[in-house]
Amino acid sequence: MDISIIWTIISFIIIFMVIVIAHEGGHMIIAKANGIDVAEFTVGVGPKLFGFHIKDTYYSLRALPFGGACIFAGEDELEDDEEKEKEEKENIALIDDKEKGYFKNAPVMARIATVLAGPVANVLLAYILGLIVVFVCGEILPVIGDVVEDYPAYEAGLRAGDKIISINGERILNFDEIRLMTITDANKEWNIVYERDGERFKTTLTPLKTSQGTFIGVTSTDAETGKSLAVFKYSFYEVRFWLKATFKSLKMLFTGKLTLDDVSGPVGIAQVIDTTIDSTIEYGVPTVVINMVNLALLLSVNLGVMNLLPLPALDGGRLVMYIIELVTRKKVPEKVENIITIVGFVLLMLLAVVVFINDIFKFFK
Repeated sequence: MDISIIWTIISFIIIFMVIVIAHEGGHMIIAKANGIDVAEFTVGVGPKLFGFHIKDTYYSLRALPFGGACIFAGEDELEDDEEKEKEEKENIALIDDKEKGYFKNAPVMARIATVLAGPVANVLLAYILGLIVVFVCGEILPVIGDVVEDYPAYEAGLRAGDKIISINGERILNFDEIRLMTITDANKEWNIVYERDGERFKTTLTPLKTSQGTFIGVTSTDAETGKSLAVFKYSFYEVRFWLKATFKSLKMLFTGKLTLDDVSGPVGIAQVIDTTIDSTIEYGVPTVVINMVNLALLLSVNLGVMNLLPLPALDGGRLVMYIIELVTRKKVPEKVENIITIVGFVLLMLLAVVVFINDIFKFFK
């Protein structure tokens, strides 16, 4: 078997497990801190490989490393309204000692914090991974290394050594943000604020679109070392960049500037991992590992943001219902919440199947 395939499989499993554990772990930690019982913490989907109990929580590992779940106490016990009315008539307490730890019975702010904790944990994980990447590779700041004559940047008066401060009002903190804007803002005129010899200047340019891509005609300087306290600042720059890239990509997807071919599921991600390994293995194992860490950083940010979309079955969808409850001081009826969640889950699974099939077609292309 080709060793790169083994590398791909191992990298894929490790990356997904780390990201899922961080996400579901965020839910679990905040839930328990708010007195919410966690019935099961599972990593992976599909058939169970093994599991064990620690206190009141069952921890399990499943066969397919595509996701996971933090199942709160009471989430699998759905009572209909007739049963509740019957209990009320018989003067049976609806919330006994056991049910005090149920997610549905927790204060609304505790539920909001618990749901929000998963995406936040992904961003925190990304920051930790960013520390590793920056410590090893350094950070490329938005300072121009060279300017190509007859390209927009040269004609706009930009020269080597100039530091880009902002473009169209957006603060620029690393060079990748300039590259990102050649994709997301290629059709706009750029209003640039830059710094030269301690003074700030303004200029404008329009990126040049060619068959090879969109360019303004600048190159970067060497990376600033991350082996100092600056590593904490530079890691923030990395996470901020990937957050911007994710939000801008979603905007382009919803406005039709990106298509389904630009979206990847597990198969597409595995292909990216395989391609990255193939292109870096000749430089040694440390280079492969740091590239996998950087990819995990991107995916962790991506998962955190995607889960905050206000769609049923995602964390963002649940947040919408709890915010409605917070504003109106009335719970969304449990039956309505369950129906919305189930319908959203089915639609999400259908989307996952479509993306999976599309990934397969892209693979064979």
